[in-house]
Amino acid sequence: MTTTFAAALNAGLRRALEDDPRVILMGEDIGRLGGVFRVTDTLQKDFGPNRVVDTPLAESGIIGTAFGMSLRGLRPVCEIQFDGFVYPAFDQIVSQVAKIHYRTGGQVSAPLTIRIPFGGGIGAVEHHSESPEAYFAHTAGLRVVCPSNPADAYTMIRQAIALEDPVIFFEPKRRYWDKADLDFAALEANPYPLHRARIVRPGIDATIACYGGTVATALHAAEIAAGEGHSLEVVDLRSLSPIDFDTLAESVRRTGRLIVTHEAPVFAGLGAEIAARITEMCFYQLEAPVQRVGGYDIPYPPAKLERHHLPDPDRVLDAVDRTLAA
Repeated sequence: MTTTFAAALNAGLRRALEDDPRVILMGEDIGRLGGVFRVTDTLQKDFGPNRVVDTPLAESGIIGTAFGMSLRGLRPVCEIQFDGFVYPAFDQIVSQVAKIHYRTGGQVSAPLTIRIPFGGGIGAVEHHSESPEAYFAHTAGLRVVCPSNPADAYTMIRQAIALEDPVIFFEPKRRYWDKADLDFAALEANPYPLHRARIVRPGIDATIACYGGTVATALHAAEIAAGEGHSLEVVDLRSLSPIDFDTLAESVRRTGRLIVTHEAPVFAGLGAEIAARITEMCFYQLEAPVQRVGGYDIPYPPAKLERHHLPDPDRVLDAVDRTLAA
């Protein structure tokens, strides 16, 4: 069945609502409108306004209310309409949601999922194209995941909702319209582990680590490189906290080289942690320094300039050339 990324998320949310009466969806315009990106389309019609709740425009209130509901045994799934709108709820997430399990000595859990459309590539303005993943990956007590394709979108949203821990669920908004042929029964019968990275293209000359919107960019770069005689291995991290360093290190030990790419600015981004950890784990196998390709250290630019800001295959291949020349 040919399914878009957004439709796969919708199917995953629908299945979660069907399977567990404790699951409640909350967010701005997610009910009657079906969400800005129509991810929750028809769900309020089918499950009612008490299960799919249109909230006021108040992110702190959404997360605070959902946090209280999770403590009382429900499993709220909150939608933050755009990535840049999460900051009013930042205090609730890092000061309360992330700490409750530790604060109570493991006696209280908060099974809360926070969906955040993130990243650029859709020609939107400031506060609509942010990449805030490093803030949350840095916060102990949160799990942070990011699917890059429709199959993972369907599987990972259901896995996130089923966890006892709070999950930040990043959705690369420029991939909402990507399509794939999905067999939902097969995905349910053999789900890929939530926090395991996946090698989406094997190679021998260098490894590209990526996630979310940059996975397609890395695959495009690898295809171009193949025409130039270079074999690049592409690793989709999928989980940003925890990160599956074992799978990534195994790849780097084979190739001897690593390029990390993400849309967020390079400075203090996830690429910095990945570069440091892989250098520690693979120091004697690395043939060149780890390269990072990301956004620039500026507020998100106007729509006409974002193509210069976001990593593209040319910038990734430039990093490949540098690492192969070392």
